[in-house]
Amino acid sequence: MRAVIVEQPGGPEVLTVVERETPEPGAGEVRVDLAAGGINFIDVYQRSGAYVLPLPFVGGNEGAGVVSAVGDAVSEVSVGDRVAWAMVPQTGYAEEVLVPATRLVPVPEGMELELAAAAMLQGLTAHYLVNSTFEAKKGQTAIVTGASGGVGLLLCQMLRDKGVRVIGTVGRQEKVDLALEAGAADVVLYREVDLAQEVHRLTDGHGVHVVYDGVGKDTFDAGISQLRPRGLMVLFGAASGAVPPVDPVILNKGGSLYLTRPTLANYISDREELLWRAGAVLGAVADGSLTLRIGGRYPLAAARHAHEDLVGGGTTGKLLISP
Repeated sequence: MRAVIVEQPGGPEVLTVVERETPEPGAGEVRVDLAAGGINFIDVYQRSGAYVLPLPFVGGNEGAGVVSAVGDAVSEVSVGDRVAWAMVPQTGYAEEVLVPATRLVPVPEGMELELAAAAMLQGLTAHYLVNSTFEAKKGQTAIVTGASGGVGLLLCQMLRDKGVRVIGTVGRQEKVDLALEAGAADVVLYREVDLAQEVHRLTDGHGVHVVYDGVGKDTFDAGISQLRPRGLMVLFGAASGAVPPVDPVILNKGGSLYLTRPTLANYISDREELLWRAGAVLGAVADGSLTLRIGGRYPLAAARHAHEDLVGGGTTGKLLISP
């Protein structure tokens, strides 16, 4: 079987397609024939060496497919089951992958496996952000940076459905309509106008209850400056680069603000919580109440180009590897 591996950390050029033996599942493991794998910024961080994995390693952290073999002591799934997963390293860029059985969730009947792969990591991220990190409620106002990206589009929909007013940010004019269609009430081209001043104008100086910031360096300061007293800055990504060290005094000066840097792994480490979140997200996609935008599909041999496109900032929605 074919897989995309990283032998040494580096740029997109280190992603190499190789032939490998078909893996055999050990105790507690399941082999899955991959239908599609997700492409995410965590893959970029691992490939570059910012997040360290033992070398060499297979790229990717999420996907969906059909169970082809099970190891000993597996009771969660059977051969032939349609399954999906997220936040499992070395499971996205290969024709066949090994996944711990406890990290698999069932894909609803009739749902395309490609959609399940597209929904998992970003969908679960949006779900924990609006339901757990900050319990979004009707009448609140939120900033969503990167509102036309994979997580951003899902956040806009989920927040809109909860009655939250969303102010989205995008970097290019052609992305404005996508954010508006997903539920943003207002969209700010943050590279063309002063983001803090524009949010101040849009909220009549009142500010927002929460900022969901997946962009990082380019939007963090403006976002946190527009929080209401006791508001929450949720920094969940760094698409534009890492945020420089922050003096906690700014939280005091802003009005007893809160700052958190959450990660999905801590919100799905318990299997019951994983099944709850995945059931809610996949169920919403299956019944049409949550819409996914697939922004690009790449064969294994084009993994390098997928990473270049993702980091380049010109993509929208979800990018997939399709073996």
